[in-house]
Amino acid sequence: MAVRDYEDDDAEFTAGIDEQLDVVRQWWPADGAPAPFLHIPAPELKQRRDIEDFLEDHQVREMTGKALVLFVTGHGISSGSRIHFLKLPGTQKGRVLATAVRTSDIVMAALDSHVENVLVIVNTCYAGQLAAELGLLHTEIGRGRRRACQLDVLVTCGHDQPVQVRRFPSLMRGVFHRLRTTSQITAPYLTVAELMAEVERELATPDQRELHQLRRVIGNGQTAPSPCLPNPGYRPVRRLVGVGREQVATDADDYWLDRATGRTQDDDSGWYFSGREDLNRQVAGFLATAGAGVLLLTGTTGSGKSAILARAVTLSDPRFLRDATYAQAVASAPAGTVPPPCSVTTAVLARHRGPADVVHDLLTGLGQAPCTPRTPEESDDPVPLWTEQLTTYVSTCREPVTIVLDGLDEAHEPHRIIHSVLAPLSPLCRPPQPAPAPRLPGPRTPEPGPPALRLLIGVRSGLPDPPRRVSGAGAEADGLLESLLQVFPGCRSARTDDSSSQNDIAAYVHALICDDGDHPGAEKASEAVASEVWPSFADARLAGEQLRAVEDPEAEVATEQWRTTVRAGTTGLLRRDLMLLEAEKEGEDGKKLPADVALALLRASAWAQGGGVPWSDIWPAMASAILQRPVENPDTMIKKLLESRLAGYLAWGVEDNRRVYRPAHEVVARTLRDPNVEQLLYGETP
Repeated sequence: MAVRDYEDDDAEFTAGIDEQLDVVRQWWPADGAPAPFLHIPAPELKQRRDIEDFLEDHQVREMTGKALVLFVTGHGISSGSRIHFLKLPGTQKGRVLATAVRTSDIVMAALDSHVENVLVIVNTCYAGQLAAELGLLHTEIGRGRRRACQLDVLVTCGHDQPVQVRRFPSLMRGVFHRLRTTSQITAPYLTVAELMAEVERELATPDQRELHQLRRVIGNGQTAPSPCLPNPGYRPVRRLVGVGREQVATDADDYWLDRATGRTQDDDSGWYFSGREDLNRQVAGFLATAGAGVLLLTGTTGSGKSAILARAVTLSDPRFLRDATYAQAVASAPAGTVPPPCSVTTAVLARHRGPADVVHDLLTGLGQAPCTPRTPEESDDPVPLWTEQLTTYVSTCREPVTIVLDGLDEAHEPHRIIHSVLAPLSPLCRPPQPAPAPRLPGPRTPEPGPPALRLLIGVRSGLPDPPRRVSGAGAEADGLLESLLQVFPGCRSARTDDSSSQNDIAAYVHALICDDGDHPGAEKASEAVASEVWPSFADARLAGEQLRAVEDPEAEVATEQWRTTVRAGTTGLLRRDLMLLEAEKEGEDGKKLPADVALALLRASAWAQGGGVPWSDIWPAMASAILQRPVENPDTMIKKLLESRLAGYLAWGVEDNRRVYRPAHEVVARTLRDPNVEQLLYGETP
């Protein structure tokens, strides 16, 4: 509802109104969106009756639907009675009651409609004056509607402030761009609070925020995303695994796909998983059994535990098996290494999750109504409450239940997860005991056996004599394995770091180097890498990514410099990547990502809590603190990092509806948290 043709206004005002309408059409698209809006522009508004006719003709007060957005712009009038009016071309001085329109009448027509979610934005001078007026009228809306529906009114200035006609469109275009780039909110809709926060971030100074920030004058306290606020940065994710096998916690749904494929970049659709046939057959055979049991997959840091588990999770999912992108990988899998479809019920990553998070994720992943986590009382510990709920469901489930749990050693309070969450499941994992023979002759009705529960758990453990580069696999990790063996007596276990895995590492590196076809020298190069990095698939991934970029991998690995690099493990590979980055030329934009800035950004991701560091304002602030100086052009620098060779050191996930970034492996995280890691910038190894 835009009033634009005032007789005493110049072309600047009219152009500003048109810009506002262009921005509104951009934010609330009529086509090309998952849920497009129907645009109803007001006709030429000259007299008060034009407003009334518009509301009546389109039956705004009786309107139904999911979402209604009303945008009001034009000249506002601040009256002596503290009532806000929308000025019209036909408004007469001294006769506002008869010739202007109470803005609150327009707003309330939308709020008191039958639409489930309503958002009104008023961009006129003195719009903040509506707060008191609407506060009284809002109570006249039915109590049930006020509670059940999301009703919000935003104004663009205070009660005594004019507006700049072109400020709103320029501000909203900036926010639109932020949401499509740096904000990285992943939900299809925004909350009102998120919109207001993004607008405030676009305003550089306190004076600008005082003049131009959005003000919420009506809101019923709901914090859920509103269908009235489509997120311009939302990108639908192509689901390759079903709901039960999605990452239901802090990390991205394609965590399992990253690990299963062995890819080094998010947009890579290749499948590089190679070798490990015996382990894959053990896992596939375990998942194919009809009975209960526990299989522990263990090995030292970076030895490929997650890859084995993720391969089983993805290849057991019918939706993934139907995807043409990976059809060849499925078809070429060695016999006996593909688990039966639907043989994994749910898979959960325990990394950086506590006991309550893990059991909550298990219940959520099972996806059945009885598994909806109950709401604990304020004084309750949710762990025993949800564990009892999980145990009850599994013990009464008619179908076998198979749970995959990865990253137990990287969880918060892993011993409590073992003893408080997993131990109560132990009786359900034991094969049924044969019933005693009846004492009396005659037929005996067989009793139904207990439900079958299979647990497939990935946990780190140390080697008796670990290689010099492998760290973090000491007593704590071995203690977790011992605890699991005590809780699950008679369970099976398999290691990922025996001597045969060196051939598997060579096959993986060979697959990375030969991604775009056969490469001369790839076989010898991959064997050379495997001999140096064994048993670390994590280091092999980084080394393989570097060798993909050189013309002669065999000649490269023959140099003393390369051997020194690889023998230093993750730190050596990172040092080389930083040196190569420093040697690169400026981009087409005339800017270059300095190595020290890149390292600071990587280190910020390693120090982030939870699922990782969000871009927005957080990542630049953390990197600036590490550098002890502001990062210049931080958004450009982050974009360059994510497009550079160093992107292979990062993985991304989702937390609180924001994309977050973290080190691709715990080995990388430990390297980046080393206080001496800055020595890498000078070609030295910490």
